[in-house]
Amino acid sequence: MHLFVDISSHGFGHLAITAPALNALAEMAPDLRLTVRSGLPRQKLAQRIKPPFALIEGSSDFGYVMIDATCIDLAASAAAYRHAHAGWPARVAREAALLAALEPDLVLTNVSYLPLAGAARAGIPALSLCSLNWADLFAHFFGHESWGAPIHAEMLAAYRSARTFLRVTPGMPMHELDNREDVGPIAAIGRRHDLGLNGDKAVLIAMGGIAHQLPVEDWPRTPGIRWLVAADWQCAHPDAISLESFGMNFTDLLSSVDAVITKPGYGTFTEAACNGTPVLYQRRDDWPEQDCLIEWLRRSGRCHEVDASVLHHGDLRESLSALWRQAPSPTPQASGASQASEKILSLCPGFAVS
Repeated sequence: MHLFVDISSHGFGHLAITAPALNALAEMAPDLRLTVRSGLPRQKLAQRIKPPFALIEGSSDFGYVMIDATCIDLAASAAAYRHAHAGWPARVAREAALLAALEPDLVLTNVSYLPLAGAARAGIPALSLCSLNWADLFAHFFGHESWGAPIHAEMLAAYRSARTFLRVTPGMPMHELDNREDVGPIAAIGRRHDLGLNGDKAVLIAMGGIAHQLPVEDWPRTPGIRWLVAADWQCAHPDAISLESFGMNFTDLLSSVDAVITKPGYGTFTEAACNGTPVLYQRRDDWPEQDCLIEWLRRSGRCHEVDASVLHHGDLRESLSALWRQAPSPTPQASGASQASEKILSLCPGFAVS
């Protein structure tokens, strides 16, 4: 079984959704041959994807041009979409030729639509897996523009050409996709470790895969709190610790801390909830997906919203206290990976799901 997988490099959330499904798939189909195309580094992909894979370096989508993890550069994004679709039929033809040469049994995307259009032209079955799709976001941001309708139509046609769109829980409504099919939450499950902080509470700062550095070095000291930050921040705060110094994968570290500071994103939200980690979050500027994520997390875990100004000044004592006073919720089950893998196998010609 040869599966071609295209994973968006718009942050790390697309990988966080796709990898557990691929890992479950490899257990069900031990002879799986996996080809991955992504703009993410091989090391980052290999941290999540357990079966061996061939890597094609490159991105078939860009999602949105970001100023930082919470703000979109709308002008640059509009220009990028107009450029990407200026020669759309030719791009689809090139994609179809690439896929035909690779000869996969099935194409899976998260959540690029170009490979879906290329697979349809090449006669290869395809599906997509995500909590969002770029067509819905495009309609939100650019649907009112005079140039937007033809681009949106090409995006929708590509998504509709897939055999199915597996909408993970939580996910946007996707009313314009009649081929959508729901699966449960997808999240990696970690193992809790003692971080050796002598009773201090550990708060992980993880704003996602798009550069967004908080001014932690300027924050006041908060007795009993240690801030876990990325080493490349070079943070000089006396209570800051490099998260890499613990030598753990991200999910184990997330499972071991007392709270995580982040923005609404599928991977961190679902992994925090499914591993029982409380979440302090800052809303994103006009990001349509966040409403369904926040609503789900409020039902499924402990969370508390903070304003950007609070994160800038760093006086988080009251916010963290309010978060930790919340009663734990029943831990949601990460059932989506096995459901998605079964659907992938059902679409693969000649392979029967036992």
